[in-house]
Amino acid sequence: MIFSAPSLTETILLITIGVSWLIQLWFLLVRVRPLAFFKQAQTRSSFQEPVSVIICAKNEAENLKKFLPLILRQNYPAFEVIVVNDSSEDDSDLVLASIKQKHPQLYYTTIPKDRKFSHGKKLALTLGVKAAKNKYLLLTDADCQPAGEDWLKEMAQGFAGNQTEIILGFGGYEKRRGLLNNLVRYDAFFTAIQYLGFALSGKPYMGVGRNLSYTKALFVNNGGVKKHAHLLSGDDDLFVQERANQQNTTVVIKAAAHTHSIPPASFQEWLQQKRRHLSTNRHYKTGVKSELALEPLSRQIFLFTSAYLIIFNTFALVAIGLIVIRLSIQLILWRRAAKELNQGSLYWSVLIYDWLHPWLLLLAQISNRKRRNKYRWK
Repeated sequence: MIFSAPSLTETILLITIGVSWLIQLWFLLVRVRPLAFFKQAQTRSSFQEPVSVIICAKNEAENLKKFLPLILRQNYPAFEVIVVNDSSEDDSDLVLASIKQKHPQLYYTTIPKDRKFSHGKKLALTLGVKAAKNKYLLLTDADCQPAGEDWLKEMAQGFAGNQTEIILGFGGYEKRRGLLNNLVRYDAFFTAIQYLGFALSGKPYMGVGRNLSYTKALFVNNGGVKKHAHLLSGDDDLFVQERANQQNTTVVIKAAAHTHSIPPASFQEWLQQKRRHLSTNRHYKTGVKSELALEPLSRQIFLFTSAYLIIFNTFALVAIGLIVIRLSIQLILWRRAAKELNQGSLYWSVLIYDWLHPWLLLLAQISNRKRRNKYRWK
């Protein structure tokens, strides 16, 4: 059998699929593998230093009533809970006053509504940190439910290391029926794979305010969120972006250390949430921005080039082989990551969202260009 040399077009396609495949393989083995095979270090001595839990809440009366008592009943020897009620127009003050009667370790303050002065969550966070009596801070949101009564204890164990100043935790969403819930949970899982994988491979760049811890000294001594105070978003990821490094950052992903949030009720609500989160990406360090952009770009190039070769070209077997190898490695690593993050069989959703998810994020990014600096914390 005589084989003819590939044409110029075929050569370009083969080089394209090969390079994009290698980039994808690099991300899987360098950024995802550390999370997939992560084993939480066992500390001999239990960390029991006092901790301040900070919650910023805006019109969260029902969620405070439901979830705040769970946080106040944590199995930990010494802690306080500080709630900053940020200009709420519901019954948050009444709810907090009622809960305070049963839980003396609860402290709260209210930022009065000022129609002449607009502010984001960063003001509430700054007031909460200033009010904190303890050296160690643990942040979560009013709509977050801790995995159990050991949430605070498990997260605090990250400070057992002498150099630790930042602890990155996992905050997922409640599992419910429907495609929207699957998308929301997949997006949170994918984001966690990114920021936890990057951190475990020595390049921490963000955390999520649903489950994040750091020292008060790190916040106060570095001016808190002053450098990006003009932005209405980024109270969590931009602070970690500025202050986290390989030496001072620890990851805690035990199931008992997770939080679970109420998922968005509609696609538009989720899209608005993504717009707000993605609005801070342009302020990341150049290296991180490049990697975060290169991964989905190389993925789409690989998938589209593979589809073209399979449908229109004689190199279909090459494309199929590369797809099988990549998908096999991806499913193995994602399955292990899903187990570490207690996400069950969610990893199978990659078969749908591997190509769809980047386009949804692109939709959010395009919308951001029209809405830049117009977000408000609601």
